[in-house]
Amino acid sequence: MATVEKRTVSLPPEHTAFIDDLVASGSYASASEVVRAGLRALQERNAAVERWLREEVAPVYDAMEVDPGRALPVDKVFGSIRERHAKALAGRS
Repeated sequence: MATVEKRTVSLPPEHTAFIDDLVASGSYASASEVVRAGLRALQERNAAVERWLREEVAPVYDAMEVDPGRALPVDKVFGSIRERHAKALAGRS
């Protein structure tokens, strides 16, 4: 294992209980393992967001910069969102 550095962190009771439950269940051998797994998951999520921004968002942004006429009017976009939201709410009742 790589060199480790000790840190002290403060957590709310619900987080410490969650960590304790994971260790007690045998899913992890220690609280440190739980924290390391959580940090790895956060790193993976951040990498996925960066990849999405780079591969999907940036090309669309660049295309819109070149040809702004491709954009939809904001009132049309928000109208569509409001309509979808109203339908979703109506479907719940």
